[in-house]
Amino acid sequence: MLVLTTPRLLLRHLEHTDLDALYALYRDPEMRRYYPDGTRTRAETLEELEWQRSGHPECPELGLWATVERNTGAFLGRCGLLPWVIDGRPEVELAYLIDKARWGEGFATEAARGIVEYAHRTLHLERLMSVVTPGNDASARVAEKVGMVFEREYRDELGLCLIYARALP
Repeated sequence: MLVLTTPRLLLRHLEHTDLDALYALYRDPEMRRYYPDGTRTRAETLEELEWQRSGHPECPELGLWATVERNTGAFLGRCGLLPWVIDGRPEVELAYLIDKARWGEGFATEAARGIVEYAHRTLHLERLMSVVTPGNDASARVAEKVGMVFEREYRDELGLCLIYARALP
């Protein structure tokens, strides 16, 4: 199911046919360098894909969505919105992961901008945040390009992260 489009991208629910492409990203140590839980096995990737196929199980309007290049149909990654509870407060995270072969082409920023617009106009959210691992300057730049500012450090069971956030108009 299509969630949103941008000039160069389609964001849609994940499908079984995305498994190989998603697993190629998740098993790559460079792609998962800033993920505290590291790389994923094929079984773990399939489990996440199944879990996200119809949106996030607890909030179906949210989820990680296949991010596909419109002109070619190429699977570029997965981007979307995830629910969190941080310090007892419900939050919605803007998340993005684009294939390293396509880094530097502006796809993460384009997807993030489209998702921010969708979160505001369709979901009527009042705030978004991004969780960035220290040292992941590229992700921090994407967050900043969509209007987020560094808010604070946060530590959970997986370690230290940086919270970037913005209110939605």
